[in-house]
Amino acid sequence: MNWLPIALVAVPLLGAVAAFVPAVRDSAVAWGIAVSAAVLVLAVALAAVFDYARPAEMQLQTDWPWIPGLGLRFHLGVDGVSLPLVVLTALLVFLCFVHLAGHPPAGGRVSGLVVTLLVLEVGMLGTFLALDLLLFFVFFEVVLVPMYFVIALWGGTGRRSAAVKFILYTLLGSAVLLIGLLVVWTQAGTLDMVALAGRHGAGIARSAQIVAFLAIGLGLAVKTPMWPLHTWLPDAHTEAPTVGSVLLAGVLLKMGSYGFARIAIPVLPEGAAALAPWLGAFAVAGIAYGSLACLAQRDLKRMIAYSSVGHMGFVLLGFASLTPVGLNGALFANVAHGLITGLLFFLAGAVKERYGTADMVRLGGGMLRRLPYVGSLLTFACVASLGLPGLAGFWGEMLTLLGAFRPAAGLSRPLFLVFMAVGGLGMVLTAAYFLVMLSRVTHGRAVETVSPAGPLAPAQPDEPPGPPLATAEGVREVLSELGEGAEPPEPVATEAAVAALERETEPALAALGAQAALAAGEAGARDAARALGVGSTDAAEAAQGRRPFRDATVYELAAWLPLVALIVLFGLWPKALLAVTTPAVQSLLGSGVAP
Repeated sequence: MNWLPIALVAVPLLGAVAAFVPAVRDSAVAWGIAVSAAVLVLAVALAAVFDYARPAEMQLQTDWPWIPGLGLRFHLGVDGVSLPLVVLTALLVFLCFVHLAGHPPAGGRVSGLVVTLLVLEVGMLGTFLALDLLLFFVFFEVVLVPMYFVIALWGGTGRRSAAVKFILYTLLGSAVLLIGLLVVWTQAGTLDMVALAGRHGAGIARSAQIVAFLAIGLGLAVKTPMWPLHTWLPDAHTEAPTVGSVLLAGVLLKMGSYGFARIAIPVLPEGAAALAPWLGAFAVAGIAYGSLACLAQRDLKRMIAYSSVGHMGFVLLGFASLTPVGLNGALFANVAHGLITGLLFFLAGAVKERYGTADMVRLGGGMLRRLPYVGSLLTFACVASLGLPGLAGFWGEMLTLLGAFRPAAGLSRPLFLVFMAVGGLGMVLTAAYFLVMLSRVTHGRAVETVSPAGPLAPAQPDEPPGPPLATAEGVREVLSELGEGAEPPEPVATEAAVAALERETEPALAALGAQAALAAGEAGARDAARALGVGSTDAAEAAQGRRPFRDATVYELAAWLPLVALIVLFGLWPKALLAVTTPAVQSLLGSGVAP
């Protein structure tokens, strides 16, 4: 079955090429679902034939000459560290295509988006399967161009600047990463990742290890992202389409953290031990900063993006401890974050589509009453992300804190106890900002806003939704708060001033009156529909030619529920994942690093 890793890379590549055929292009989303489903079947087959009695060994290897003159080889394989990420990648790409079936991109060019996502899948899977340093770097870079186009062509109003910022940061990080890989090559004389990990730094001077770890770590930290190299992430997440945000958070960030586990720590153990305190310091700074930044956000997608900075800080803290417990927690948190944050971005996209905005103030409250399925799943995803015991988010964070409680020999335990305390504070802040968001959006009374495009109409892709207008209910609330006989806050203007003001504001008042009349007519239509029992608000909105304000659709539930099931599964049965990663982590650390 050694052909399985090759097939996992080849199938999406061939599917992307075939998508240019006119007959396939006409049904691009169906083709994307078929190809990604085939890749998911291959990933499941890979997991089925994997020998779980030997998860620390590299299995199903393919080792072909690539560039013989430079000693480069096309070397692929899988072990307990990479297997969960391969399956996670295949699953999320398939669910993104299922989501696209019910939500075609607002910018059109569906076939182009399908091709881009399939090429993106090639790079992501290749990164987790590559066992040659230069081949790893090639796949690591393949993802940059398609993700740039996903953001720049199908994103929001600020998509171009966000895409440019993404590509500049990641290309700069990749250049530094390449320098570190070349240092390893010149010192060790090989690019074979299996051989390098087996040596545990033998043959590489300590000074060279520190320089190489610093370069490789900086390159990987940009993609992870580590504070303060994270500033490209909120813009990219906010402007990316839903499928782009899901894959960016669910897989692309994991490519950086995977590099620490696969290359930086096992190949450069002395460099890792020297720089681990700095890595831990930046990790906990990211935890605290990301949590505090979330408390200050109004945009739902931007808040989730900043939460990723905090959650990936826990991953880096686990790596910094250089213990089997810490690394296991980091790898578990990797997978849990991919599942939970992928679900969060799916739900954030659904909310933005229905309300025409992701601004939590404009969303108002009452989502649990108006959209019970979407509101309930949003609540579940938030509770999972804040680390509730019994769900997947809990185990990764607790294991990373336990690793910081007893770091590897040679590391300062008092310093790491401080890191653990800051990480614990970050967990409290995480609960705070998610609960504040839920209190604003899902609970309370629904606030219906009216924009120029009509009530609850989705915003156009290139223009923000119009400002809400005051409703009769809101006016009554204000008057009731003032009380009877309340004096006007300002002196009454003279008749001349009033006449001048009327002349100046007559056009605006006319437009406002027209919108108010439209809102009143639609409110009457909804009341009439309610009285007749013919579909409530859906019938009234359908009569106006707008998309009904519906709850979760079949396509959405098909994309969301597998993630819900896995979050519960790994939360209740963490051994399903830890039994695979633990022997592999112990092998990667070696006897010279782990206590």
